[in-house]
Amino acid sequence: MTTVSGTPVRIWSARAAFVFAALTAGIPILFAGVAGTLGVLIVGTGGVVVTTAAVYWFVTRYGVLRWVTLAIAVLTPVFVVVAFVRARLLWVVLLALAAALLAVACARVALRAGPAPAAAPEVSAPRARHPFLIMNPRSGGGKVEKFDLRRRAEELGAEVALLEGDDDIEALARQAVARGADLLGVAGGDGTQALVAGVAAAHDLPFLVISAGTRNHFAMDLRLDRDDPAAGLDALRDGVELRVDLGRINGLPFVNNASFGVYAEIVRSPAYRDDKTATVLRLLPDLLAGHTGHRLVARINGTTVAGPQAILVSNNPYRTSDLAGLSRRDRLDLGTLGTVTVSVAGARDAVGLLRRTHSRGLTQHTATRVDVDSDAPRIPVGVDGESRRFDTPVHCVIERGALRVRVPRNRPSTPPAPPVLDWLRLRDLAIRGDSGMNGRETAPDNGSPEL
Repeated sequence: MTTVSGTPVRIWSARAAFVFAALTAGIPILFAGVAGTLGVLIVGTGGVVVTTAAVYWFVTRYGVLRWVTLAIAVLTPVFVVVAFVRARLLWVVLLALAAALLAVACARVALRAGPAPAAAPEVSAPRARHPFLIMNPRSGGGKVEKFDLRRRAEELGAEVALLEGDDDIEALARQAVARGADLLGVAGGDGTQALVAGVAAAHDLPFLVISAGTRNHFAMDLRLDRDDPAAGLDALRDGVELRVDLGRINGLPFVNNASFGVYAEIVRSPAYRDDKTATVLRLLPDLLAGHTGHRLVARINGTTVAGPQAILVSNNPYRTSDLAGLSRRDRLDLGTLGTVTVSVAGARDAVGLLRRTHSRGLTQHTATRVDVDSDAPRIPVGVDGESRRFDTPVHCVIERGALRVRVPRNRPSTPPAPPVLDWLRLRDLAIRGDSGMNGRETAPDNGSPEL
């Protein structure tokens, strides 16, 4: 066991966390009595459960029942607040909630002060002599034109190709390599980034990311400035190089993730682009009930997960609090796939997912290979936000260090991940002034735990 000594700030923050935690439990008893405290717990917990169940029924039902459950979901929190007001306990609940928030804030201050996770190594890179950039003028609502990316890139010596219609992106990149390009880059969405990244990796050429798409998750995890795509061009004159991993799904490269099940079925609908909300509400009931879509089976680290409604496989794992691939990956060079599977058979499972209980409906793993099979010969998959179809079984693998990414030397810092609230470590900090870690902060998760 390794021990990390605590600074005075860490020690007193840990002690304050326990004080506020005690106040959270004590305030209702002190001001409302035992009976009032039980009432607060019953009404508050019941309101959360009913609201969650009603939302689940809303997205899984049709007709009148759908709108009845929506009304229940909206009115239940109102009923809870009115009940507290009538019992003159609302101020007690708010005070206890404030104490709970302060306890969590102090705990995070105490635990966040540990050693920062190691950053991916980077090396200085020589200036490219023949850089070739592909730009999608339609991506991100027209960011290529808005930020004058073509002119700026050409002033730095880059050859620029603007996509038109159904251009073969990979063919453009390969032709540029044949003409002597010594750097490939993309100003566009993550799906376009992945295709050109595959060509760059195959020829061991540096790859440049310009965040001109809509979400730009890959750029975010590379610590690029997503609000100023032109800043990425600085890598052409003063850049450093990172070695990062590249995901492959049946041989096709992906830089972020591949989604199976509910999400993949929804985004492949022709109506999704025109009216996302209406399409989701129309398709979800049958997808969640298993009446439409395909039955999936995931095989991860020797573990079989049968019948999940959704599977997310990512190029390196997302932070543990993220179930949908919307957050950050702290590293892109760990050589592992992150995997989340979700199975919701009813309202009880939905409540369990909300509470993050030990539900069989949710699993998170890391692995170097994930196989997804189905009862259909071909299934839809969302790959870096693009809808595609693959023959089954579908194989996802990770290619460690396959991609050389050229990034600006100066780029924004990454916000630290919120620490896991470990009350045993807090106890050690509060009492002895140190925290036993057992390597928990740095060891990769190679198992397959169910959460």
